[in-house]
Amino acid sequence: MSILPSRRRILATGAGAALGAGVFGASTASASAAKSPHTAGPEETRTLDELYQAALAEGGKLVIYAGGDVSTQADGLRTGFKNRFPEIDLKVVVDYSKYHDVRVDNQFATDTLVPDVVQLQTVQDFVRWKEQGRLLAYKPAGFSKVYAPFKDPHGAWVAVQVSAFSFMYGPAAVGSDVPTSPLDLVDAKWKGRIASSYPHDDDAVLYLYALYVQKYGWDWLARLAAQDLQFARGSFSPREAVTNGQKAIGIGGSGAPLASGPVKWVLPDGATPFMSWGQRAAILKQAKNSTAAKLYLNWRLSTGEQQAATNGWSVRTDVTPPTGLKPVWQYPNGNLDGFPRFMADRAAIERWKQTFALYFGEVKGDPTPGSLGLHPGA
Repeated sequence: MSILPSRRRILATGAGAALGAGVFGASTASASAAKSPHTAGPEETRTLDELYQAALAEGGKLVIYAGGDVSTQADGLRTGFKNRFPEIDLKVVVDYSKYHDVRVDNQFATDTLVPDVVQLQTVQDFVRWKEQGRLLAYKPAGFSKVYAPFKDPHGAWVAVQVSAFSFMYGPAAVGSDVPTSPLDLVDAKWKGRIASSYPHDDDAVLYLYALYVQKYGWDWLARLAAQDLQFARGSFSPREAVTNGQKAIGIGGSGAPLASGPVKWVLPDGATPFMSWGQRAAILKQAKNSTAAKLYLNWRLSTGEQQAATNGWSVRTDVTPPTGLKPVWQYPNGNLDGFPRFMADRAAIERWKQTFALYFGEVKGDPTPGSLGLHPGA
């Protein structure tokens, strides 16, 4: 006898019920930020140039552990920072956030901490690290202009960029058959023509797929599983497959809603879900280069850097998106508030992962950033 409810009964009672309605319900206690014994003072008043000189006097080094799929994803950040602050010895180590967070925990346990800044998708870790007293309370310039859910009120962490996942397609490949909803993706004409990142390998992709199942049901997922999807590790992989002409459609990756080119990232209408979140960054209290870390946060939150966001969305309320976009928090179907709640319930996440493994098979392949070991960037 199956231990999972029938698809028909799940559709009748709500797709989310089988895997815990609490994942999408009210915020759990574990997701609530505890009060910090050390609250940051006023916002930073030093200019970027003043902070730069102070960082050079400190030693001129900075190590960032950044969540991502391949090291080259940070090339724009490296170039931008080095162009502005050329004498800072910057190291940006890119790895899956789920590896970086346990790597940092192990470094705490062994007193071998490497990074000064952590910038990760695993938003729940920032709540935990704050409770453990691991984060430096600090408010960069412009902190008061950051959208309230994108920052810890005591300054323990702040989101420095907006990320969003949806599906995408190649305009040349789909022609006039433009997919506008996940319901379109189960049409037989797309069989063998869809790439996806593994939902049970990346929690953001997992949440996107969970939203789809909640909206369209397990029958939809079964039909999608029969479409002979090409799965790969890394949320960059669907875009890569579409860009290279290998596949017509990609599921589970980021993009710029207004961008033109070989890939069109779909910003759905109000009836269709996508997922979005603020990528959190924090200075570790034990950081060797805390002044350079402060310089980095101030630079990332500066209006110039926020206006240059490639997807058009800023974490600041005083930066207007380009024509055709609203601030990301004005898209109810973007589920901005849902992602931190989802990430806080780790038991429910494990159930989602194992259930998707039943539909799609186990995750295969080496991690796309490589195997970086215990102390990358040291």
